[in-house]
Amino acid sequence: MERLFFYLYTIVSVVLYVAALPFLVFLSFKSKYRHSIPARFFLWKNPPLTSDGIWFHSCSFGEAKAIKPLVEAFDASVVRMSTTTQTGYEVIEGYTKESRYLPFEPLLFGWLRPQKALVVMEAEFWYLLFALAKRHGAKTLLINARMSDRSFPKYQKMAWFYRRLFAYIDEVYAQTPLDKERLELLGAKHVTVTGNIKLALLPKVTRRLVKPSGLLVCAASTHEGEEKLILDAFVAFRQEHKEAKLAIVPRHPERFDKVVQLVEKAARESGMTWHRFSQQGNFGQDITVVDRMGELVNLYAISDLVILGGSFVPVGGHNAAEAAQFGCRMLSGPHYFNQREIFDAVEGIVVVEAADLAKRMQQYGQLKPCRIRYESDISPIVRSLQRVL
Repeated sequence: MERLFFYLYTIVSVVLYVAALPFLVFLSFKSKYRHSIPARFFLWKNPPLTSDGIWFHSCSFGEAKAIKPLVEAFDASVVRMSTTTQTGYEVIEGYTKESRYLPFEPLLFGWLRPQKALVVMEAEFWYLLFALAKRHGAKTLLINARMSDRSFPKYQKMAWFYRRLFAYIDEVYAQTPLDKERLELLGAKHVTVTGNIKLALLPKVTRRLVKPSGLLVCAASTHEGEEKLILDAFVAFRQEHKEAKLAIVPRHPERFDKVVQLVEKAARESGMTWHRFSQQGNFGQDITVVDRMGELVNLYAISDLVILGGSFVPVGGHNAAEAAQFGCRMLSGPHYFNQREIFDAVEGIVVVEAADLAKRMQQYGQLKPCRIRYESDISPIVRSLQRVL
């Protein structure tokens, strides 16, 4: 029965791949995908990883950054890495030359080489990835695994599929006891709770930025619909804090230009000044659009108030601990469902509805600096992987 499912799944994935080819060719001309799609779906400049290493796979920028402490626990000669996004690739290629885009599943048959272990971050549930790696002799691990309140019912409807997928996963390392329980209901075996790996080693300052005079408000990792909300709240905030400055950091680089247009309009209407960080490299104007990747942690280090993006729209939030390590005061929207464990680990975050953001900003003096209550332990994962070397 398992062999039949394997062949049926493979056939379906091939059919989907062929059907999607015209669409993929079209998308490959867009700047966001000009590297990832040719590499993932056509193997353009994407040779196989060298055999007999420890292969770490993380989906995108945030996961690729978070896996760093685990990668650094091993000699660079055995590290192999893959990702699915361009921003993720820009991170992992800094870890090792053995960095690749993960090919779409049916292409793995000719691309995948035997590895000592496969380590997959969070919810990258690619059936053929695990099945083929296991058939080639790799020990397979799923780390930082989670099942949010929102996603778990959807996974339950496909439990028949996940039972077959988990049959190819040797060990699972979950973020919380609740995640462990939910993963086991889906068929996961040998589940250990290690906490969130994103707390294991938080990103550190890479360069010192100059803090402007007055309060600095950082709108961190914002998404569509949040910039306008934050800009309106900041205009009201400036009525009492006339020296305050705002730095907006969009989550996705392809939105930089759109956010610039929003900021330009808001600044014109409110009589404030603004500029792009890439042009001046400072926070001298009233509003700065941070249009350069990798600067957020540097900005956290000099921020007085952080407004967490991805939480005022139903995205799921972002890693609050990165700012909390600097004792920032912090406001979040209610949609942080993908970051519940991290929010539990951080003391001082104030959660507000979008309609109340401006009012809560005005109460800045009542906010308390945030701090991290506890961290995570990746040593069980390290010990497991050391046994295959």
